[in-house]
Amino acid sequence: MIEEIRKMQWKNRDDIAAALLTLVQPLRSRSAEQPGHLALGTHGTIYTESRRDAEGFLRILWGLGPFLVHYDDEQLRQQWMHGLAACCNPHSEHYYGKMRDGDQLLVEMASIATTLLLAPDKTWDVLSETEQQHLADWLWQINERRLAPNNWHFFRILVNVALKRLGMNYSQEMIEQDFALIESCYVGDGWYFDGVDQQFDYYIPWAFHYYSLIYVTFMGDEDPERAARLKERAILFARSYQYWFDSKGEAIPFGRSLAYRFAQASFWSALVLADVEALPWGVIKGLYARNMRSWMNHNIFTADGVLSVGYHYQNLVMGEGYNGAGSPYWAFKSFLLLAVSDDHPYWQAEEVEQKVSVGRLSLPSMKAMIEHTHHSQHALMYPVGQFIGYQNHACAKYSKFAYSTVFGFSVPRSNYYYYEGAFDSVLAVSEDGVHFRDKPLDTSYELHEDRLVHNWQPQAGVMIRSTIVPCGDSHVRIHELETSRALIAYDASFSAPFATVSSDDTAVVEASWASFDSPVGITIAKAVTGFTQAEMIRVEPNTNLFYERTLMPALRAELQPGTHVLVSVMAGVPAGCESQLPEVKLTEDQVIVHYNEQTTTVKVNRR
Repeated sequence: MIEEIRKMQWKNRDDIAAALLTLVQPLRSRSAEQPGHLALGTHGTIYTESRRDAEGFLRILWGLGPFLVHYDDEQLRQQWMHGLAACCNPHSEHYYGKMRDGDQLLVEMASIATTLLLAPDKTWDVLSETEQQHLADWLWQINERRLAPNNWHFFRILVNVALKRLGMNYSQEMIEQDFALIESCYVGDGWYFDGVDQQFDYYIPWAFHYYSLIYVTFMGDEDPERAARLKERAILFARSYQYWFDSKGEAIPFGRSLAYRFAQASFWSALVLADVEALPWGVIKGLYARNMRSWMNHNIFTADGVLSVGYHYQNLVMGEGYNGAGSPYWAFKSFLLLAVSDDHPYWQAEEVEQKVSVGRLSLPSMKAMIEHTHHSQHALMYPVGQFIGYQNHACAKYSKFAYSTVFGFSVPRSNYYYYEGAFDSVLAVSEDGVHFRDKPLDTSYELHEDRLVHNWQPQAGVMIRSTIVPCGDSHVRIHELETSRALIAYDASFSAPFATVSSDDTAVVEASWASFDSPVGITIAKAVTGFTQAEMIRVEPNTNLFYERTLMPALRAELQPGTHVLVSVMAGVPAGCESQLPEVKLTEDQVIVHYNEQTTTVKVNRR
């Protein structure tokens, strides 16, 4: 199964439909064990085991619903419709039950609603009138429950749109209330934030715009003004979102819910469904197909062919408390384009290679800068002012200085000992050399065309101003620290994979320089001023999202109470590519960075 899926090109509809069936094949026998449930694992979540198994069952509908528009698989269809009928029947032992505020099954209602909208003849119409009423009554509960003030409000919009089009009781009042909440999250240039204004991540493409484009598809004629606005925003969003992908189809790893993997491509799929040519169809096709091919060539499956929790490999360390064994099937959202007829221009278009218009894109609306190098072989993101509360590894997923499509990033196993913290691409400080703190949410920030500035406080009595100057594959970090206590500080570059112990032979450590020539590229940490020594850190396994075992070049500084300036050059150069480091000069009150015929001057207090 795995070898078969790795060979697929993801270019025509029949092949994509075949890919879906291949991915579903390992689930067929399991889905018959209990109606409406799919047990794929035993690790815990913030919701109950029953909800976990229901989630796994219902998330398959993100792929099955679009598939049923032009194809059929009687066994699959009957299993899922039998499960729905049984679990929405209040008299059945399998009944999903009454919903609570914030219930996980409120999330999963969206896949049911979308399936009913896309293929009513093969889903809704095969139910008896009693079964239809049971299903409608169960879905109606979303109108009676409190939802999180974020993308969840689209779930209720989709449910009410589905109920409306099926001739059942629905609430236009709720639709308007929910859109009012969605509008409050819009910041411009096609970008929303997901409930809190520090969060700009993949929930924007695979939630806000994805659901918007489904709404456009089914309500465009009835609600043309809103539909036009939503389409316009999707077009604006596509212009910047394309920069999240490198030429190989790898997307920048950033933010929460990365276990949903190829849901990253779902926005491009939704554009096809809604017939919104936000970019030329060949460009959209390339972005979609390359991302799907990239994912199928990572180790994202368990031994029996089930999507695992993890990113490039199975890894519970990086997951969130809401990542159940069936959660990764949220990725099936990317199959939405299967609902489009085979005469759509998308299917006729030839895949176009990645060609971004500029190498560097500053995005104030989403609080980040993105840099492409070597004809997009490497894409890097430099975020500012981003964070999310009450989620696992929030500092690592939102607040590092840089994120890379070649080197990924790491999450900590603990903050006890530096190597367990895996603090790549960030500065971390400690009073005792044992317990470390890295960068949380910025207290304030600045985003310019040539630099980013983070003002942050890792602990009481320590204030840090970090200026980041992107320079292709490298960047300069200028840390101005005011501390009331003695500190040990480590500033680390990207981490990179090693295969054996002998791989350490390719690591170079000198007084002010550490580098590692890994199979995927060279990662470098170079001290300019303020550091006492360079080190090569072998971090705890399974911390990097891309690679199971990594080495990390880092610079160490020992600081007494007072004011300090630390300046470094950090680099990650893809294998087979060449890249020059920037020149950095110091004066009494300036750090001058020269790179690629451009000069950036940063004023500092070095006294």
